[in-house]
Amino acid sequence: MTTKRTLSIHQPEDILGYIPHMLGYWPEDSLVAITMQGKVLGATLRVDLPSGTSRRAVAAFAEQVRSYLVADEDANGVVLALYTDDGWTEGAVLEKNMPLLEALRECLDQVDLSVLDAWLVGSLYWRSAYCSDTTCCPFPGLPVQRIKDSRLSAELVFRGSTIGPSPKNGLGKPLPAMSGALNPKVLESEARFGERILGRWRSELCLDAVLAVWQHVLTRAVNGDLLQQGNDAGLMGFLRTTLKVPAWRDAVLVMAAAGIESAKSGAEAFGLFVEDGVDILPFDPTELGIAAPLAQPESTQPSGSDWMTDIHTYGDVLLGMQPPVPSWAHLDALQQVLAGLSIEGESGVVAAAALTLQGWISWGKGSGSIAHAFLSRAEAAHPGYRLAELMMDILGQGNVCEWARRPSSAWRGPKDAVL
Repeated sequence: MTTKRTLSIHQPEDILGYIPHMLGYWPEDSLVAITMQGKVLGATLRVDLPSGTSRRAVAAFAEQVRSYLVADEDANGVVLALYTDDGWTEGAVLEKNMPLLEALRECLDQVDLSVLDAWLVGSLYWRSAYCSDTTCCPFPGLPVQRIKDSRLSAELVFRGSTIGPSPKNGLGKPLPAMSGALNPKVLESEARFGERILGRWRSELCLDAVLAVWQHVLTRAVNGDLLQQGNDAGLMGFLRTTLKVPAWRDAVLVMAAAGIESAKSGAEAFGLFVEDGVDILPFDPTELGIAAPLAQPESTQPSGSDWMTDIHTYGDVLLGMQPPVPSWAHLDALQQVLAGLSIEGESGVVAAAALTLQGWISWGKGSGSIAHAFLSRAEAAHPGYRLAELMMDILGQGNVCEWARRPSSAWRGPKDAVL
């Protein structure tokens, strides 16, 4: 379970040091806006800088940013960080980027979101956008290393936070994916269970068992116990097999986000279940290292919450419209488990499924760039993979997940920050 932690921020380097840890990577050609609720950091928004520099393009960009930020109804201010390498060498970084910042300030003032401060950040230097004092903002700027060496950045590293490469160069913040080759025992398990359970993919009994196994694994992951190839080869092979069935894949995702009731109800609504006259499971839980009898999956409802008593459709969950707040602890756990079920560069439907679901979770967190990178790799692993194509269409239309638009439901990372 993720616990909230308070981080003290005293200077601009602390906020700028917090941003890449929050996103999981160092932004490039991006605007990052963080709403403020008094002295408390609110929602974080990262968007690509506009491709055009005309007054109309800049105004449209500012209006788009405003439409996202007003979702934080408790915000009374905003801070901006504009990441660009344009203009630093010739000393024109302010001249080139101030029109965009001024358009943002004017647009946000219209909804009482005052820009409290703004910074320009490049690969080598950074500076305040509004400071003209050369004693604190010398030409061309202060070294970026001061951000990386800030007190808050060091504290986050100490707590285990890491910064991955830009999505343009990889998958952003990398989860612990496997490298090299899969353990032969994993592949042997995958083949063995494939023969026994894939033919019963429309069995309600089998879906119950699949969800129970996945919930067992997610509970382990929430508690910090991730799967290991050596000790969990049989279990990993079983999980890889279940990802080959789109109905099971979707049910696992819905269960993690919205609870077992929604997963089962949605499967039934799609007409998945067909009576096969068999009331015996096609596998023994002890083969997976799970004590028998296999526990029926329980609700993933967080302690003290009642929102998962409602049943939500697959469509509403996959579009991030329901539930009002997803179970981020279980979605984080699912993303970690999926990262360990396929190796880097693997092709085939299992890799495509694992990458697509990780892309969907990243989109739900508001990380469109990382989601795009995951989905691109999914399509490369298995060209024509339908769910990856659908998600790419959603991203291509510029849709932001509803959870990410609302401060009450947005993923806030493992830590909260207070000035």
